[in-house]
Amino acid sequence: MATYFDWAHKPDNLKSGVKDACYYDPEINPTYLDMALHYDTVIIPARVRKPKDKAKVENSVQLVERWILARLRNHIFFSLNDLNKEIDRLLDILNNRPFKKLPGCRKGLFDALDRPALKALPDNHYQFAQWKKVTVNIDYHIEVDGHYYSVPYKLVKQKLDVRFSDVTIECFRKRVRVASHIRSFHKGRHTTVKEHMPLKHQRYLEWSPERFLRWAAKTGPQAVNLTRKILASRAYPQQAYRTLLGILRLEKSYGSQRLEAACHRAVVIGAVSYRSVESILKNGLDRQPMPVPPKPSTPVNHTNIRGSEYYHYEGEKNADSSYH
Repeated sequence: MATYFDWAHKPDNLKSGVKDACYYDPEINPTYLDMALHYDTVIIPARVRKPKDKAKVENSVQLVERWILARLRNHIFFSLNDLNKEIDRLLDILNNRPFKKLPGCRKGLFDALDRPALKALPDNHYQFAQWKKVTVNIDYHIEVDGHYYSVPYKLVKQKLDVRFSDVTIECFRKRVRVASHIRSFHKGRHTTVKEHMPLKHQRYLEWSPERFLRWAAKTGPQAVNLTRKILASRAYPQQAYRTLLGILRLEKSYGSQRLEAACHRAVVIGAVSYRSVESILKNGLDRQPMPVPPKPSTPVNHTNIRGSEYYHYEGEKNADSSYH
């Protein structure tokens, strides 16, 4: 592996490297630029339609293709390692060949001119990352590959640059990092930092099913029973928090005894919602006797009532007769 890296790189204006090939101020692909910054090098794209800007590089590529690849075109290799070994051997021979019109060889010029100007490679390896532009949603989250990450809520509706690798997510606004997260690959889920939320939302985050059950226990066992049923009726417990908060606040207007009776009636009649409990209290139904459930009716026995077994038998008989 190479130990040094050049201070500057002069590529073509390929789309994967240069987003906008402006003559005076070319815009570099952010992933490409990120790699250059990691290696402390500078990208100076060649001028558009100026092939002489890269003539030496192009001639070197052509030379390697003719001198090395052409020699290997009829060889068969059974592993990539064997192929690389042969390329290294031929490349070493090529670099040590004397020039025809100049003194010395390529390796000698590299050691004398290029090597002293090279910088040492960074201690840590470059980590590939991608970039995208996003707009912060009204819920102060941005989306990357189906997962949602929070940013400070004051950035709602603003555009951010997001750098994401296999490990981390970083959000930048005007080149200043405003948020970072561990990368998650669970689609449809949220990663939220408490400090990114408004104060009202932070209090909401502190709620839990256990907390609502403790609040309900102060009213009575029927309130606890209703709370459990409402929590179980939602796909996620958080969807029930607003409903439970409204029901428990009815105690301020009607008292704990009436709310407990209303919760009991709501459970019996299967009306487990805020509107139902509120309606029971408004109409004073919590003070009325509980509805008596209807007694199960006794089945009627009659010769004209044949039952399911009769039709099952007739169906089988008709099916058998269709084969004759």
